[in-house]
Amino acid sequence: MIIAIDGPSGAGKSTVSKAVARKLGFSCLDTGAMYRSIAWFALREGVELSDAASLGVIARAKEISFGLTPGDPLPSKVYIDGIDVTRDIRTARIDKAVSAVAAHPSVREALVMQQQRIGANGNYVVEGRDIGTAVFPHAEVKVFLTASDEQRALRRLRQNKRRGIGSTDYEEVLSDIKARDRFDSSRAASPLKPAEDAVLLDSSTLSIDEVVGSICDLAQEKAVM
Repeated sequence: MIIAIDGPSGAGKSTVSKAVARKLGFSCLDTGAMYRSIAWFALREGVELSDAASLGVIARAKEISFGLTPGDPLPSKVYIDGIDVTRDIRTARIDKAVSAVAAHPSVREALVMQQQRIGANGNYVVEGRDIGTAVFPHAEVKVFLTASDEQRALRRLRQNKRRGIGSTDYEEVLSDIKARDRFDSSRAASPLKPAEDAVLLDSSTLSIDEVVGSICDLAQEKAVM
């Protein structure tokens, strides 16, 4: 079974996806980390973020893999070309670069193929921005998870402080979230939008447990149909 969780930046997709995967015994695929890894590699190599051809070459040639901690089905490490980029891809610099990288069809095509191959080998919770519309259009469960701009900015701010990376200025984080929403929703390749058959979940006033419970209920309903 594939559980597709889409939504804008800061909606809580990563936290919720990991919790759902643990509760159901699924694996978790963080597609956002894959795009972030391409952005990190491109910046390290001095590749312009507007250079679609070179970015496509990186996406096709550089293997992205995930490391696991024994006993935990969720990936704890992210690698590109064998380099551990787990922390490096969560910086404010990558926050600002990843949308431009993900907008290129050459990059999306290369990574979607890799994501589909991974998803074909088991039960996965997959989160991103076009999972239910482009990557796994036949996913058994589709959720579009969102929250107000202000709530998403507060969550991202707390996350950055906890991790010790990224901006800790509320106004800057809020501005970045709004800018990324505009970019992701208006890009030509797989724009951010709910799948027609997705369940919409606004988590602005919901706890993580409430959101996770709702998604697990949807999965269990599909499992018995």
